[in-house]
Amino acid sequence: MTFKQLGLAEPILKALEEEGYENPTPIQEQSIPILLKGKDLLGVAQTGTGKTAAFGIPILHHLYHSNKDQKGKRKIRALIVTPTRELAIQIDESLKNYGRHTGLRTTVIYGGVKQTKQVARLKQGVDILVATPGRLLDLESQGVLTFRDLNFVVLDEADQMLDMGFIHDIKKIIAKLPPKRQSLFFSATMPKTIVELSKKILGEFEQVSIKPQQATAEKVEQGIYFVSKGNKVHLLRELIKERPGESILVFSRTKHGANKIVKKLAQADIKAAAIHGNKSQPQREAALGGFKEGNIQVLIATDIAARGIDVDDLALVINYDLPNVAETYVHRIGRTGRAKASGIALSFCNNEERAYLKDIEKLIQQKVPVMPPHPEVEEEAYDPVAAKKKPQQRGRGGGGRKPQGKSQKKRSDNNRRR
Repeated sequence: MTFKQLGLAEPILKALEEEGYENPTPIQEQSIPILLKGKDLLGVAQTGTGKTAAFGIPILHHLYHSNKDQKGKRKIRALIVTPTRELAIQIDESLKNYGRHTGLRTTVIYGGVKQTKQVARLKQGVDILVATPGRLLDLESQGVLTFRDLNFVVLDEADQMLDMGFIHDIKKIIAKLPPKRQSLFFSATMPKTIVELSKKILGEFEQVSIKPQQATAEKVEQGIYFVSKGNKVHLLRELIKERPGESILVFSRTKHGANKIVKKLAQADIKAAAIHGNKSQPQREAALGGFKEGNIQVLIATDIAARGIDVDDLALVINYDLPNVAETYVHRIGRTGRAKASGIALSFCNNEERAYLKDIEKLIQQKVPVMPPHPEVEEEAYDPVAAKKKPQQRGRGGGGRKPQGKSQKKRSDNNRRR
């Protein structure tokens, strides 16, 4: 099937052709016809399968055809809520690309920066708004924007929003939505809490599910190195040196670990930058921009910050630390092998992480090929005692969290609003 066979508006088809899109991905092929009919949709698919186009293209199509009936100042008719600033920015960029010939106006709002410029853009009038939950509710409470004219609402990466503590904000948003609307709900996983949340936003809906193991394991060339914790940096440096000029995304389990890796690489004259929740928005944008433009070869990221990273021709993903949740591994390696492209993902595993590897292989239903020892780095000998012990759990997805006192909890609640 081609996009032309889906019956999309000509301006959208023209933009897709300019982007080099000809055949839809599975999530797009299954979702777009449902959404063109105006039905609600529950989509289960990981990042990297083409979800943004799956929900964005039908929204652009509907708004383009109804645009002639709009008079006066533009009203927000479509809302896309997503957990991170990076992902919000990426979705906004994609919608602008797909809708460049439609005359529709899209903008993005998120916390961590002053609201002045965002408010100014909203006052000029927009058709589609991409937002993170905290800033969305802040501006709605100030009367800067309203939900009353919404025809389309998308909750994207719903499981990640719950992981980040946005459940109360999401419930507040749902309570404010107009009853007559088309609702789209996307999540990479479907635990009980997500199922319950989907029932609150969806009416009569259809479901599309793209299984993670089918979506990435077949496309991404994977490999595992058994290496001690102390030798991981040495191995990382050697792998980077073997790929001069190639873009490499490295996953660290913690924010502190990401910063430490950047410093260690700098000692070897390797230019890298870290992106995680403790970085300011300008710092995150500068790191991501430098990575996309090729000025920074290596980007070190935590899992939450990595949502929204979409780099063409990403050569390699490296799991410096194996995640303690198997599904996270699938999301990580999905950063390469985007859509229909192929990719390479290499992982480092010390003895204490072997239990995580076992969980990952069970999920993807295949063994991750063991890489031969690197000639410059000593392989870690197998320790059956250490291999049976999992490192201390630090929250879903691998981020470190300490027990919160009252002051810590208050700061955490304020951060979530961003």
